[in-house]
Amino acid sequence: MTHRRDVGIVLTGVRTIELQSMDRGAARLQANEIIGETLFTLISTGTELALYLGRADFTSIPGYAAVFRVQEVGSEVQAFKPGDLAFCMGPHRSVQRVSEKEALLLPGGLSPAAAVFARMMNVSMSTLSTTKARPPQRVMVSGLGLVGNMAAQLFAASGYSVTAYDPVVWKREAAAGIAGGAYVSSLPPVDDPALRGTFALVVECSGHEQAVLDGSRMVGKNGEVVMVGVPWRRQTEAYAHELLHLVFHNYVVLRSGWEWDIPLHAASASEPGIFTNLAGALQWLATGKVNVDGLYEIVSPKQAAAVYEDLAEQRNHSLGLAFDWSLV
Repeated sequence: MTHRRDVGIVLTGVRTIELQSMDRGAARLQANEIIGETLFTLISTGTELALYLGRADFTSIPGYAAVFRVQEVGSEVQAFKPGDLAFCMGPHRSVQRVSEKEALLLPGGLSPAAAVFARMMNVSMSTLSTTKARPPQRVMVSGLGLVGNMAAQLFAASGYSVTAYDPVVWKREAAAGIAGGAYVSSLPPVDDPALRGTFALVVECSGHEQAVLDGSRMVGKNGEVVMVGVPWRRQTEAYAHELLHLVFHNYVVLRSGWEWDIPLHAASASEPGIFTNLAGALQWLATGKVNVDGLYEIVSPKQAAAVYEDLAEQRNHSLGLAFDWSLV
């Protein structure tokens, strides 16, 4: 592959984003590298919006979910050949270049546009890998953005009894058809004595303090409240004492659900790993166990500035936005 310049989406400041030329790097691949033209990348609306609005540590090149067509492989690469479709945790740019162990082959028949959603499934798959709760125990998912929708689908498909809620109508509508029969509502059932204390696990995907408090009211003794959603900013006037009281008296196990709790690569076949989960997510998408049809919109990278601004102003009602790099 010849050395040439390509393009990528670059954050140049708060609420300022551009499509800029980028360099592919050295012309010769390392022995373990693969390289190819990007087909689709997926916007992580939580993390990337926080970056765009200046709420998170600045990263100039956003994005961490990409599917590309392999064009060239290094001399020691075994798992890929030119023409293969591959998934990686790559940024929003027209070319992906990664080591062999940082990519996964797409299962046959899986749409490249759908495959990028494996990355968002992975966010809650770390909780699925580490929770003490076992099917068919009750699981509550709070927040039905893309991460929450994927979590509700994953836990329902795994045999848990899932209750999911979100106050936003269009997010509930997007979750209404979840396979496995998840119950979807606008509010948590904190005032229902028949349900309070019956959940083994709360997967908190909104990043909202009130959802953590409500989740701590809903779990039974030694139940887990796992904070999957990032608490980017303070959203209530609640005091820490209220949460501490619930944790102490309800025997709540409150913990982080940050996906990086488990290693990138599993140490053994019996232990969890990010790439093990990503491979599983791709298979679940391919077999229809998790369905993303109708959940996303395809946009051009040329429209990036308008896309992020629409997200910031809450003008877009699609759970997912995928950049189609053939439109550049």
